Amino acid sequence: MTALKLTRIGNSVGVVLPKEILSNLRLEAGDSLHLSEAPGGYLISAYDAEFERQMEVARKVMRENRDVLRQLAK
Repeated sequence: MTALKLTRIGNSVGVVLPKEILSNLRLEAGDSLHLSEAPGGYLISAYDAEFERQMEVARKVMRENRDVLRQLAK
C-alpha cells in the first residue's frame, strides 16, 4: 500500500500519483480515472469508456426492474 499526500491545487485539493503508479495504470497527465466505492475504501482504475457505458446500461436495468430484483433477492 502506498500512502499519498493531499495537495492544495488552487481552490481544490488533489492527490499526486507517483510515476510507478501512473505507469502501472498506463496513465499520463490529462487522462481520466474511474473511482469506485469498495468494501473498506475506494478503487482507482484507468477510465474505460466501454465499461462506463455497460455500467450505465446496468444501472438503467436495475432502476427499471427494481421491484423484480428486490423479490429475487429474498
